[in-house]
Amino acid sequence: MMKGISLFTLRLICLLLVTAAGTFTLLSFSPVDPIRAYIGSDLLHVPPEQYPLIAARWGLDLPLWQRFLHWFTQVLQGDFGYSMLYNAPVSQVIGERFATSFALLVSAWLFSGIVGLLLGLTAGRYLNRWPDRLISTLSYLLASLPTFWIGLLLLSLFAVKLNWAPICCAWTPGSQAETASWGDKLHHLILPMLALGLLGVGNIALHTRARVAEVMNSEFIRYAQAQGDKGWPLVNFHILRHAITPALCLQFASVGELLGGSLLAEKVFAYPGLGQATIDAGLHGDIPLLMGIVMFCAILVFCGNSIANALLHRLNRGAARQL
Repeated sequence: MMKGISLFTLRLICLLLVTAAGTFTLLSFSPVDPIRAYIGSDLLHVPPEQYPLIAARWGLDLPLWQRFLHWFTQVLQGDFGYSMLYNAPVSQVIGERFATSFALLVSAWLFSGIVGLLLGLTAGRYLNRWPDRLISTLSYLLASLPTFWIGLLLLSLFAVKLNWAPICCAWTPGSQAETASWGDKLHHLILPMLALGLLGVGNIALHTRARVAEVMNSEFIRYAQAQGDKGWPLVNFHILRHAITPALCLQFASVGELLGGSLLAEKVFAYPGLGQATIDAGLHGDIPLLMGIVMFCAILVFCGNSIANALLHRLNRGAARQL
């Protein structure tokens, strides 16, 4: 047990170190000038002699390796720095923005998993028949469409033409997150959740369909059918338990794809979450905030992949016992 925890911690540290070094190096090649972005509209009113002082204030006058070493030393002490854009500690900005994104990410994750699993079970159960052809075509289409295009399509149809859903934001503009009702937040959540959730439905459905088709051709399914099992009882007691674990593996492994899709979904719907903060930080050269978000997302992706690996290991052990 302790060996497994130690190995998990060591892998996480190595991942964060490599990710931090690579991201810090790539950001140094960004065409965005952090000082000009920080000054903003006051650029014409700031004398040139103030530039070196601002650069020294944010440590931008130091060589790249010294800046990275200084930042990494602060991170080890629990200090992720100060956001130039939001004028607040990075940890505070990430906490506030992730609290808004959490409902979107979790609901989209559950939606894609449940809908994808049900579609995959149906397609595999009726293999090479019209339900399978319809679901497979739809799944390939969803898997190939970008998130922003789906978001724009949903926005133009349900928000602009039909006026069934709000056009933007996470709550009614003019109100605050603390005072907005749960019904208002849920109303604003539906379209971004659909745009982000549909991103993973196709992959889950196609993967589950292939797994169900494999299980349907196995000997124990033929034996169960010979014993009189058919219809949904056959699916519930035999097919589902063999198809759900691989689907869960793929679902946990898609955390990175979900986080990447949230950037575009939140931008399209002006959703004030972590994805929107990432785009704003990149456009304004807010290196401390970008580094903090990248490290936070790297931890989430690592945890998702670790859970997927654990489920896959359990699945392989179960298959080995059956042999």
